[in-house]
Amino acid sequence: MLFKFTAITAALVASASAHMTMSDPCPRFSASCVTKPPALPAGASWDYNIKNPIPSDGILCKSNTPWPSPVATWTAGQSITVHFLNNDAAHGGGHAQFSVSYDGGKTFAVVYEVLRYFFFNGPSDSNTPEVLDYTFTLPKELPNSESVVFAWSWVNAIGNREFYMNCADVAITGSSSSSYTGKQMVIADHNGYPTIPEFNGNYDTGINYYEDAPMVTVSPSGSYASSGNSTSSEASATGSSDDATSAAPPVGHGAQDESSSVQDEAPVSSAPAVPEPTTDDSAPKSTGVNGSDAESTTDSDPGSRKCRYRSS
Repeated sequence: MLFKFTAITAALVASASAHMTMSDPCPRFSASCVTKPPALPAGASWDYNIKNPIPSDGILCKSNTPWPSPVATWTAGQSITVHFLNNDAAHGGGHAQFSVSYDGGKTFAVVYEVLRYFFFNGPSDSNTPEVLDYTFTLPKELPNSESVVFAWSWVNAIGNREFYMNCADVAITGSSSSSYTGKQMVIADHNGYPTIPEFNGNYDTGINYYEDAPMVTVSPSGSYASSGNSTSSEASATGSSDDATSAAPPVGHGAQDESSSVQDEAPVSSAPAVPEPTTDDSAPKSTGVNGSDAESTTDSDPGSRKCRYRSS
């Protein structure tokens, strides 16, 4: 069941956002989750703009403050499904990664990626997503921890150059490993990082950043750069038909100043401070195909590209 606000708050959310967001596991301070989110930490606010891209000078996870308790508990090596909201703007696909951090969001190692056609089964100029569920197996080497940051990041194919990222706080159990080594998460179209231009039909645009990614090791006791590049089998899980992986940012890019977080992008004042949940059994689910080796589907409706134009 989809967690929803009152009609007034739902209208505010719809008017404030027109992009994409992870809804399971529940991102930090999101009101648009498959299950009811935990109570907000002291001083935090609901993120009514959860679907929006990260501002160019904004905090990557949109907040450095975690949920007070994990929103999911996973076993290392298990299969998980990440779900995204429907009826939003998928910008023709693009490159996406799922990553984990053990140092509070300073260093992310990739556990799975889908390059080129994320939200789609092949090339598309549509804003309507075809794929909303991504199922993959967590590496068995992920160490146990009650405070793992699980991130989804995305560089869109069509429209303004934007970087999307949601972070959920999860627990990992059942592992005998003390560390995990994988490719470093790519950050692009964000202040101080490379710009990946609009794809314009070329879905290899920016792929070199993923193919040339350095390796990082993450663990509860510390994170550090590893020797070698992304050819290591430990980090090469991918949802693309090519074994693609990036010239990524430096290890420990740092937790940015919380002053630029989403809390400062205050929702319209008429929104309730604490939402009153209702349930909706009609939440759409769409089991997707991971990656580019599915049959290509193209939606050529030019009206679907409404988010191509820069908003004020």
